[in-house]
Amino acid sequence: MTDLFATVQQGLFESLVQPLLYAAGLGHLLEDAFEATGWLLVGLLQIGVMLLLIAPLERWRPVEPPAADAAERAQQRKAVRVDVVYTLLHRLGAFRLLLFFTIDPLWDALFGTLSLHGHGGGQLDAVFAGWRPGLTDTALFAFAVYLVVFDFADYAIHRGQHGLQAWWALHALHHSQRRMTMWSDSRNHLLDDLLRDVLLVLLARAIGVPPAQFVAVVAVTQLLENLQHANLRLGFGRVGERLLASPRFHRLHHAIGVGHESHGQGSLGGCNFAVLFPVWDVIFGTANFDRRLEPTGIRDQLAPSSRDYGRGFWSQQWLGLKRLAGRG
Repeated sequence: MTDLFATVQQGLFESLVQPLLYAAGLGHLLEDAFEATGWLLVGLLQIGVMLLLIAPLERWRPVEPPAADAAERAQQRKAVRVDVVYTLLHRLGAFRLLLFFTIDPLWDALFGTLSLHGHGGGQLDAVFAGWRPGLTDTALFAFAVYLVVFDFADYAIHRGQHGLQAWWALHALHHSQRRMTMWSDSRNHLLDDLLRDVLLVLLARAIGVPPAQFVAVVAVTQLLENLQHANLRLGFGRVGERLLASPRFHRLHHAIGVGHESHGQGSLGGCNFAVLFPVWDVIFGTANFDRRLEPTGIRDQLAPSSRDYGRGFWSQQWLGLKRLAGRG
């Protein structure tokens, strides 16, 4: 599979990306563009899996069927289309392109300076070297280790998004979708995504995760998150639900007054923060395995507050900045 992916990446790069770069006079970016082609290919594969596997599941067992009223049904479709825009921006590379021209040069300067002073970061693989030859020296074992490490980091970040008022002002956009679908995972404020990206890049550098492993961890995590956000009546059973976060488990995290509140109306907190493995919620006392399927959204979207989180991409981004400034 790795060889097949590399072959397709090389073919896509040589037939499409490389000629475009030369035509635009950007031949000095060939190495970066080759890496970006890999991310583009991953995104295309993810969207293919979503359309071929997750979308039929949503039609098979939806939690919320389409509205009976034609006007309300049109409004629902419009809200979902905005989430599709977020997904395409992230999976097809627009967000990474933004980072490449803004944040990445800062990373190169920072990590280059650290390396010159002998602080190049560790290598997590080395911790397990020689422990169980034939097992711990395989790519699959390394992938499993990195997946667990990054999932714990995601859990900690997610707690911060719900526990810090300023961060919640941005992250609230993600929870404002009243009709969750497989497209809702990428519905985030760009500044929220940037903060999370900064923390994960620092972690990746600190533990020395190889680029290919990092891509694999991100790709698998994102696909499972698409499944979790799907409009899908699905749980994994009493045991399975404690091993891997299901759509039912994560829907409770988005439930009005449940997933984003802890000690009374309006207080920050919530439950079911795990991205992949609910064990983190169990360990830190934030797990809720109730089997109910609740409406999703944020309490202050309801009357009498009826807070507006925006209906289009730009209005959602602008209102997020106003909330951050305490004016929204």
